[in-house]
Amino acid sequence: MQARGLPSSSATLPEANFLFHELSSYLKREDVSELQNAYLFSQSAHSGQFRKSGEPYISHPLAVASILGKLRLDSQTLAAALLHDVMEDTHVSKAEISDRFGKSVAELVDGVSKLDKIEFQTHADAQAENFRKMLLAMARDVRVILIKLADRLHNMRTLEAMRPEKRRRIARETMEIYAPIANRLGLNNIYHELQDLSFRYLFPTRYRVLNNATRAARGNRREMVTKILDTIKQRLKAAGLDAEVTGREKQLYSIYKKMVEKHLTFSEILDIYGFRVIVKDVPSCYIALGALHSLYNPIPGKFKDYIAIPKANGYQSLHSTLWGPYGTPIEVQIRTPEMHRIAEAGVASHWLYKSTDADLNDLHMKTHQWLQSLLETLSDSTDSLEFLEHLKVDLFPGEVYVFTPQGKILALPKESTAVDFAYAVHTDIGDCCVAAKINGENAPLRTVLRSGDRVEIVTASHAKPNPAWLNYVVTGKARSHIRHFLKTMQYEESAKLGERLLNQALMSVKVDPQTISEAQWDKLARESGAKSKKDLLADMGLGKHLPAVIARRLATPGESDSGPNGINDVITILGTEGMAVQFAKCCRPIPGDPVIGFIKKDQGLVIHIHDCPAVSKNKGNSDNWLDVAWGKSIDRQFEVSIRLMVANERGVLARVAAAIAEAGSNIDNVAMEGDGVYTTMNFMLHVRNRHHLAQVMRRLRRIPEVAKISRQRG
Repeated sequence: MQARGLPSSSATLPEANFLFHELSSYLKREDVSELQNAYLFSQSAHSGQFRKSGEPYISHPLAVASILGKLRLDSQTLAAALLHDVMEDTHVSKAEISDRFGKSVAELVDGVSKLDKIEFQTHADAQAENFRKMLLAMARDVRVILIKLADRLHNMRTLEAMRPEKRRRIARETMEIYAPIANRLGLNNIYHELQDLSFRYLFPTRYRVLNNATRAARGNRREMVTKILDTIKQRLKAAGLDAEVTGREKQLYSIYKKMVEKHLTFSEILDIYGFRVIVKDVPSCYIALGALHSLYNPIPGKFKDYIAIPKANGYQSLHSTLWGPYGTPIEVQIRTPEMHRIAEAGVASHWLYKSTDADLNDLHMKTHQWLQSLLETLSDSTDSLEFLEHLKVDLFPGEVYVFTPQGKILALPKESTAVDFAYAVHTDIGDCCVAAKINGENAPLRTVLRSGDRVEIVTASHAKPNPAWLNYVVTGKARSHIRHFLKTMQYEESAKLGERLLNQALMSVKVDPQTISEAQWDKLARESGAKSKKDLLADMGLGKHLPAVIARRLATPGESDSGPNGINDVITILGTEGMAVQFAKCCRPIPGDPVIGFIKKDQGLVIHIHDCPAVSKNKGNSDNWLDVAWGKSIDRQFEVSIRLMVANERGVLARVAAAIAEAGSNIDNVAMEGDGVYTTMNFMLHVRNRHHLAQVMRRLRRIPEVAKISRQRG
């Protein structure tokens, strides 16, 4: 921003007069008068400020209001557009705007303003926090994002004045966040212009070459396009349809994306032009489709009915690609005037804030639901960068349309799984899902869904999210809820384990845990960098603090007569500790094995078998090792790995699997490798303890083909 100079002339710019004239075509006279007051207020506040291009700064809010005026937005939105930078760049306060122009306008301006007074560690943190605030405001009033998109569009149109590295940064941010938001809200024209402008500054050479090639081809193809246009009009007229038909050129970025995805040269891209047909009603759309299919042969697999199944942003049309004259593929979109209005203006085509809840149309309901899901994701995300990661995933257009058992359509991103579907239906369904039925057949939760699938989720009251789900879920909502649940569960379990470890350490230094006062706990928590006693206990459970050290700090001086470790008793493993106690993958201990515990930072207590190589490797960290023992009654299954060498004969795998099942064990995984005469089988089994494992191995030894059997570690 340039330094302030002397106040500029208060004369109204010609662009302002033109804008107010245009707005008077649909706004009341008093509304236009109020906008003129907002303009003069903004002009005075920005007096002496100039853009990088050298223009008076007021030209920017004026251009933003003009963009929104073309969408026929209300006077409050346009006033906020004219004032959207005064809080950020001048000394005007929110209270002053509220007094002069009303609370609603002040809230809109505040929602758009950046967090310029808060210090962040990195630019990425600042940007992520800006998006976080913007989307919170957007969830309260969708007009906030409409102003922000218009603001970004005008900034992109005038980006040439910026330094090259700043141009690229802003263009990348626009391509990744703002353009997808515009698409998600159905603002088609803004979406495509933001994409093309981002492409221009991210890849200037590619943009220039492609732009020149398109211009050169335009003249050669004009005659063919005119011929196709006339032919389509004649055929529709013959079918008794009163239709408006237009030809359009594809956006440069759309052409570029197709060249990259399909590895084509520009000369191989034939369908640069598309045709749009607008007819009076829905039945006429299908009549027009039939007429065009009888004119030009449709290309198989290139038809989409977005009227029956609208896109998530409310878009509706029939899409079909046909073989035109000279073997040229042509794309045709068929829609009604109402569909066209929604396709061009999206959520701006009707007003959420002008209607009562009973009047909300389907588009606004979908937008409202999407914003609410963003708020849920926001509340579950621990930081702004994590939220931004989830947001980017959800902003990509939903391409998979699936049905609930009641016939409701849900739009999900590509590669979505049954778990994503469960969370899309409801958070509680996702948290408790155990299985899925897809088109009436049982299917794993990791099954990738396809358009048209009918999905039913099976739940269980005792079920909870599985960490493995994070390996294949796609939607931000599913990912954030799973992470939030796991973090909360780990925190609670770690706090319980930390309390057990500390109580044991306190008893070993002859201190009764009940005698520790809250004041002592608060003082120790502050000194340890924890927010509370529970946080400190959770940190101990996760291995961030050693219980022996904390116990010595809590003990009265002179009463501790223990060794340097301070822990002499044995920790009992109950098998119900959850995520706070983990069983090492290197040796896979099971009840009955002699074990030892290792406190590992951020993982809690990890249990190893005594003779595990990892134990001797880390013996130097003596303070981190704890004596542990199995509890008397442990009611859960443990993973164990066994290896069999068997004669390579028909049916041997079935006999081995049957013997394992008869012994009451479950097979989690099996891998085999053979060398002709013998085959090696590696099984991952679930057993209760060493006695149960011995039973399984005895049954397997009875099979004649089994030559050798052993338990595997590591």
